Amino acid sequence: MPLEVLERETAADPQWSVIWLHGLGADGHDFVPIVPELVRRDWPALRFLFPHAPVRPVTINNRVPMRAWYDIVEMDLANRADEAGLLASVAEIDALIARENARGVPSSRIVLAGFSQGGAVALAAGLRRREPLAGLVGLSTYLPAPNGAQAALVDGATRQPVFMAHGTQDPVVPLQGGLQSAQLLRGLGFDVDWRTYPMPHSVSMEEIVDLGDWLTARFTG
Repeated sequence: MPLEVLERETAADPQWSVIWLHGLGADGHDFVPIVPELVRRDWPALRFLFPHAPVRPVTINNRVPMRAWYDIVEMDLANRADEAGLLASVAEIDALIARENARGVPSSRIVLAGFSQGGAVALAAGLRRREPLAGLVGLSTYLPAPNGAQAALVDGATRQPVFMAHGTQDPVVPLQGGLQSAQLLRGLGFDVDWRTYPMPHSVSMEEIVDLGDWLTARFTG
Protein backbone atom coordinates (compact mmCIF):
# COMPACT_ATOMS: atom_id res chain seq x y z
CA MET A 1 0.00 0.00 0.00
CA PRO A 2 1.30 3.52 -0.77
CA LEU A 3 2.19 5.64 2.23
CA GLU A 4 -0.47 7.92 3.68
CA VAL A 5 0.74 11.50 3.26
CA LEU A 6 -0.25 14.88 4.68
CA GLU A 7 0.32 17.78 2.30
CA ARG A 8 0.72 21.50 2.88
CA GLU A 9 1.32 24.04 0.10
CA THR A 10 2.77 27.48 0.78
CA ALA A 11 1.27 28.96 -2.40
CA ALA A 12 -0.55 27.87 -5.54
CA ASP A 13 1.21 25.79 -8.20
CA PRO A 14 4.26 24.70 -6.17
CA GLN A 15 7.42 24.19 -8.18
CA TRP A 16 9.42 22.64 -5.33
CA SER A 17 8.66 19.83 -2.89
CA VAL A 18 9.99 19.00 0.58
CA ILE A 19 9.42 15.44 1.81
CA TRP A 20 9.77 15.32 5.60
CA LEU A 21 10.04 12.01 7.50
CA HIS A 22 9.09 11.80 11.18
CA GLY A 23 10.83 9.87 13.95
CA LEU A 24 10.02 6.57 15.65
CA GLY A 25 6.57 6.38 17.19
CA ALA A 26 5.42 9.73 15.76
CA ASP A 27 3.50 10.33 12.52
CA GLY A 28 3.27 12.82 9.71
CA HIS A 29 1.55 15.38 11.93
CA ASP A 30 4.70 15.75 14.05
CA PHE A 31 6.48 18.28 11.83
CA VAL A 32 3.53 20.03 10.18
CA PRO A 33 3.90 22.94 12.69
CA ILE A 34 7.42 23.59 11.42
CA VAL A 35 6.13 24.96 8.10
CA PRO A 36 5.19 28.48 9.28
CA GLU A 37 8.35 28.66 11.42
CA LEU A 38 10.64 27.61 8.59
CA VAL A 39 9.19 29.15 5.42
CA ARG A 40 10.40 32.57 4.26
CA ARG A 41 8.55 35.13 2.17
CA ASP A 42 11.03 35.13 -0.70
CA TRP A 43 10.97 31.35 -1.18
CA PRO A 44 9.28 29.79 -4.20
CA ALA A 45 5.94 28.03 -3.79
CA LEU A 46 6.54 24.76 -1.93
CA ARG A 47 4.64 21.54 -1.39
CA PHE A 48 5.49 19.89 1.93
CA LEU A 49 4.77 16.17 2.17
CA PHE A 50 4.61 14.51 5.58
CA PRO A 51 4.18 10.74 5.12
CA HIS A 52 3.13 8.37 7.91
CA ALA A 53 5.48 5.42 8.45
CA PRO A 54 3.85 1.98 8.51
CA VAL A 55 2.88 0.47 11.87
CA ARG A 56 5.18 -2.42 12.83
CA PRO A 57 6.46 -4.16 15.98
CA VAL A 58 9.70 -2.63 17.27
CA THR A 59 12.08 -5.08 18.89
CA ILE A 60 13.74 -2.74 21.41
CA ASN A 61 10.30 -1.56 22.58
CA ASN A 62 9.16 -5.09 23.51
CA ARG A 63 7.79 -5.52 19.98
CA VAL A 64 4.99 -3.07 20.68
CA PRO A 65 3.49 -1.98 17.31
CA MET A 66 4.09 1.66 16.44
CA ARG A 67 4.84 3.80 13.41
CA ALA A 68 8.40 3.04 12.39
CA TRP A 69 10.39 3.29 9.18
CA TYR A 70 12.22 0.09 10.14
CA ASP A 71 12.60 -2.21 13.12
CA ILE A 72 15.26 -1.28 15.67
CA VAL A 73 16.95 -4.52 16.60
CA GLU A 74 19.66 -3.23 18.96
CA MET A 75 20.97 0.04 20.40
CA ASP A 76 24.39 0.01 18.68
CA LEU A 77 24.10 2.53 15.83
CA ALA A 78 26.09 0.44 13.37
CA ASN A 79 23.63 -2.45 13.69
CA ARG A 80 20.50 -0.64 14.87
CA ALA A 81 18.46 -0.74 11.67
CA ASP A 82 16.65 -3.75 10.27
CA GLU A 83 18.09 -3.67 6.74
CA ALA A 84 15.07 -5.17 4.98
CA GLY A 85 12.74 -2.67 6.64
CA LEU A 86 15.11 0.19 5.89
CA LEU A 87 15.32 -0.68 2.20
CA ALA A 88 11.53 -1.08 2.00
CA SER A 89 11.13 2.46 3.37
CA VAL A 90 13.73 3.77 0.91
CA ALA A 91 11.63 2.23 -1.88
CA GLU A 92 8.50 3.93 -0.48
CA ILE A 93 10.28 7.29 -0.50
CA ASP A 94 11.50 6.70 -4.05
CA ALA A 95 7.85 6.12 -5.01
CA LEU A 96 6.87 9.44 -3.38
CA ILE A 97 9.63 11.20 -5.31
CA ALA A 98 8.44 9.59 -8.54
CA ARG A 99 4.91 10.81 -7.80
CA GLU A 100 6.20 14.35 -7.37
CA ASN A 101 8.06 14.00 -10.68
CA ALA A 102 4.76 12.99 -12.31
CA ARG A 103 3.16 16.11 -10.80
CA GLY A 104 5.73 18.30 -12.54
CA VAL A 105 8.40 18.67 -9.85
CA PRO A 106 11.77 17.32 -11.04
CA SER A 107 14.09 15.56 -8.60
CA SER A 108 16.42 18.56 -8.77
CA ARG A 109 13.71 20.59 -6.99
CA ILE A 110 12.92 18.07 -4.25
CA VAL A 111 14.45 18.18 -0.76
CA LEU A 112 14.33 15.03 1.38
CA ALA A 113 14.42 15.71 5.11
CA GLY A 114 13.97 13.67 8.25
CA PHE A 115 14.27 13.67 12.02
CA SER A 116 15.86 10.80 13.96
CA GLN A 117 14.72 7.53 12.35
CA GLY A 118 13.23 9.52 9.49
CA GLY A 119 16.57 11.26 8.97
CA ALA A 120 18.29 7.87 8.85
CA VAL A 121 15.97 6.85 6.00
CA ALA A 122 16.61 10.17 4.23
CA LEU A 123 20.38 9.66 4.36
CA ALA A 124 20.12 6.00 3.31
CA ALA A 125 17.88 6.98 0.39
CA GLY A 126 20.34 9.70 -0.60
CA LEU A 127 23.19 7.20 -0.96
CA ARG A 128 21.11 5.32 -3.52
CA ARG A 129 19.84 8.28 -5.61
CA ARG A 130 21.07 8.02 -9.20
CA GLU A 131 19.01 11.12 -10.03
CA PRO A 132 20.18 13.63 -7.41
CA LEU A 133 17.77 15.60 -5.26
CA ALA A 134 18.15 19.29 -4.41
CA GLY A 135 19.38 18.34 -0.96
CA LEU A 136 19.23 15.97 2.00
CA VAL A 137 18.46 17.00 5.58
CA GLY A 138 19.18 14.78 8.59
CA LEU A 139 18.29 16.12 12.04
CA SER A 140 19.36 14.30 15.23
CA THR A 141 20.15 11.21 13.22
CA TYR A 142 22.77 8.84 11.87
CA LEU A 143 23.62 6.92 8.70
CA PRO A 144 22.39 3.33 9.10
CA ALA A 145 24.60 0.36 8.18
CA PRO A 146 27.75 2.50 7.85
CA ASN A 147 29.93 -0.49 7.00
CA GLY A 148 27.92 -0.96 3.80
CA ALA A 149 27.75 2.71 2.84
CA GLN A 150 30.49 2.58 0.22
CA ALA A 151 28.86 -0.40 -1.50
CA ALA A 152 25.44 1.29 -1.43
CA LEU A 153 26.71 4.57 -2.93
CA VAL A 154 25.70 5.11 -6.56
CA ASP A 155 27.03 7.42 -9.26
CA GLY A 156 25.66 10.94 -8.94
CA ALA A 157 24.58 10.66 -5.30
CA THR A 158 27.37 12.86 -3.96
CA ARG A 159 26.06 15.81 -5.99
CA GLN A 160 23.38 16.19 -3.30
CA PRO A 161 24.33 18.71 -0.57
CA VAL A 162 23.60 17.57 2.99
CA PHE A 163 22.53 19.49 6.10
CA MET A 164 23.02 17.59 9.37
CA ALA A 165 22.28 18.98 12.83
CA HIS A 166 22.47 17.42 16.28
CA GLY A 167 21.90 18.20 19.94
CA THR A 168 24.97 18.05 22.16
CA GLN A 169 22.89 16.45 24.95
CA ASP A 170 21.06 13.90 22.79
CA PRO A 171 20.40 10.72 24.85
CA VAL A 172 18.70 8.85 21.96
CA VAL A 173 21.19 9.23 19.11
CA PRO A 174 24.49 10.17 20.75
CA LEU A 175 26.25 13.22 19.33
CA GLN A 176 29.30 11.14 18.42
CA GLY A 177 27.14 8.87 16.26
CA GLY A 178 25.82 11.82 14.28
CA LEU A 179 29.30 13.30 13.91
CA GLN A 180 30.76 10.01 12.70
CA SER A 181 27.99 9.76 10.11
CA ALA A 182 28.70 13.28 8.88
CA GLN A 183 32.40 12.43 8.61
CA LEU A 184 31.64 9.21 6.75
CA LEU A 185 29.44 11.05 4.25
CA ARG A 186 32.19 13.62 3.71
CA GLY A 187 34.65 10.79 3.15
CA LEU A 188 32.35 9.41 0.47
CA GLY A 189 32.35 12.78 -1.30
CA PHE A 190 29.24 14.54 0.01
CA ASP A 191 29.25 18.26 0.86
CA VAL A 192 27.98 18.14 4.47
CA ASP A 193 27.01 21.21 6.50
CA TRP A 194 27.28 19.94 10.11
CA ARG A 195 25.79 21.93 13.01
CA THR A 196 25.39 21.30 16.76
CA TYR A 197 23.09 22.92 19.30
CA PRO A 198 22.82 22.78 23.12
CA MET A 199 19.67 20.63 23.19
CA PRO A 200 18.53 17.02 23.73
CA HIS A 201 16.81 14.86 21.06
CA SER A 202 14.72 17.72 19.72
CA VAL A 203 14.62 20.70 17.36
CA SER A 204 15.54 24.28 18.31
CA MET A 205 14.62 27.65 16.83
CA GLU A 206 18.29 28.38 16.11
CA GLU A 207 18.46 25.13 14.15
CA ILE A 208 15.35 26.06 12.15
CA VAL A 209 16.90 29.42 11.25
CA ASP A 210 20.14 27.75 10.13
CA LEU A 211 18.20 25.19 8.11
CA GLY A 212 16.23 28.03 6.53
CA ASP A 213 19.47 29.71 5.46
CA TRP A 214 20.70 26.44 3.96
CA LEU A 215 17.42 25.89 2.11
CA THR A 216 17.52 29.46 0.76
CA ALA A 217 20.83 28.61 -0.91
CA ARG A 218 19.22 25.54 -2.50
CA PHE A 219 16.22 27.49 -3.78
CA THR A 220 18.27 30.32 -5.22
CA GLY A 221 21.43 28.46 -6.28
